Amino acid sequence: MAIQVRSLLMAVLAVGGIGSTAPGLAQPSGDTFVVQQSRGAATVSLGGTVIPYKEVTLSAQLPGRIKYLAGREGDEHKSGTLLVAIDERELLAKRQAAYAQFANADAALRNAGAQFTRELWSPKTKESPGGMGMPNLFDQMFVNPMESVMGNRSEPAARSIDLYSSHIGVQQAQNAIIQAQAEIQAIDSKLRDAQSLAPFDGVITKKFIEVGDTVQPGQPLLQFADLTYLQVEVDVPARLRPGLNMGMMLKAQLDVGDQVVPVRLAQIYPMADVQRHTVKMKFDLPQGVSAPGMYVKVLIPDFNAPGQDNPVIPTSAIRFNGSLPGVYVVNDEGKSELRLIRVGEELAPGMTTVLSGLRAGEKVLRDPGSNLTAGWTAPPGGGK
Repeated sequence: MAIQVRSLLMAVLAVGGIGSTAPGLAQPSGDTFVVQQSRGAATVSLGGTVIPYKEVTLSAQLPGRIKYLAGREGDEHKSGTLLVAIDERELLAKRQAAYAQFANADAALRNAGAQFTRELWSPKTKESPGGMGMPNLFDQMFVNPMESVMGNRSEPAARSIDLYSSHIGVQQAQNAIIQAQAEIQAIDSKLRDAQSLAPFDGVITKKFIEVGDTVQPGQPLLQFADLTYLQVEVDVPARLRPGLNMGMMLKAQLDVGDQVVPVRLAQIYPMADVQRHTVKMKFDLPQGVSAPGMYVKVLIPDFNAPGQDNPVIPTSAIRFNGSLPGVYVVNDEGKSELRLIRVGEELAPGMTTVLSGLRAGEKVLRDPGSNLTAGWTAPPGGGK
């Protein structure tokens, strides 16, 4: 719903002068409408782009070859549906090797636990390297006690060191298990990254790969969006920001069919663009009126500009002589005169504001017939 303001040329004034000196008068046909006065703030028409309410770009998290693709653009998928899968056979092999390391660490832990238990109940300090039988018995009864007495041997210290060594063996085996578990968890995380799932119910809007393509980390795979709700993204000049608030209802004009629809201000970005000095805003669109990527014009009020009192007439009353708009004004004698006007914006459906050429209280033909002809007349006030 852009502001349609047609500038008057010098030739128009000449035409108006001719009409004023020799106006062609005709009997009015059809209903008349008394020109009304409307006051409102000046508005600015800003173009924006229709975007989905929610949209994500799925990217590759690891290198590999694409082995599965859910479909093509326009296919709908539920939340959690597998969209893209990368060949994970190498990761599965690494996981199997990590699981084998985990099994070895578990066996080492059980062996270390058994050695610690043996040292606790049957310490090595009680054993003698002399052998068995009488030599071993002689060492335990005479040699070991004599070494302790002479200071060459400390049985409590030796046993404490043996127990500590066995305990360290148990801890090392436990750490090996934790390391193997961490490796398995890292591989499982990569296996999850090899699959891209739909984060919500939506539609594939664009795909960048095909089955068999080789991808690298960070490479885009496809775009996925929820098209149930749409928004218009507009860069609004910073000077218009003070007059806008969240939830404000405005009007927008669609690029296709020039349909006028209401929009709601849904989001105002907290920071302005440092180069263009504009603030990005998003407006909610009614469902089913447009599609992503379409162009839409949003009518933004400019409260910094002075208010205007503009006459309002039916759109059906406007007739064009080439590119010049005019209306049939009914004079005091009950006859119609074709008068040049400047057209403003369209308000409610079927009503249009007039920037100049008419005054409130004048009568115009609501829908003049095609056979009605008359000369141009000068607007009130000399066309100002």
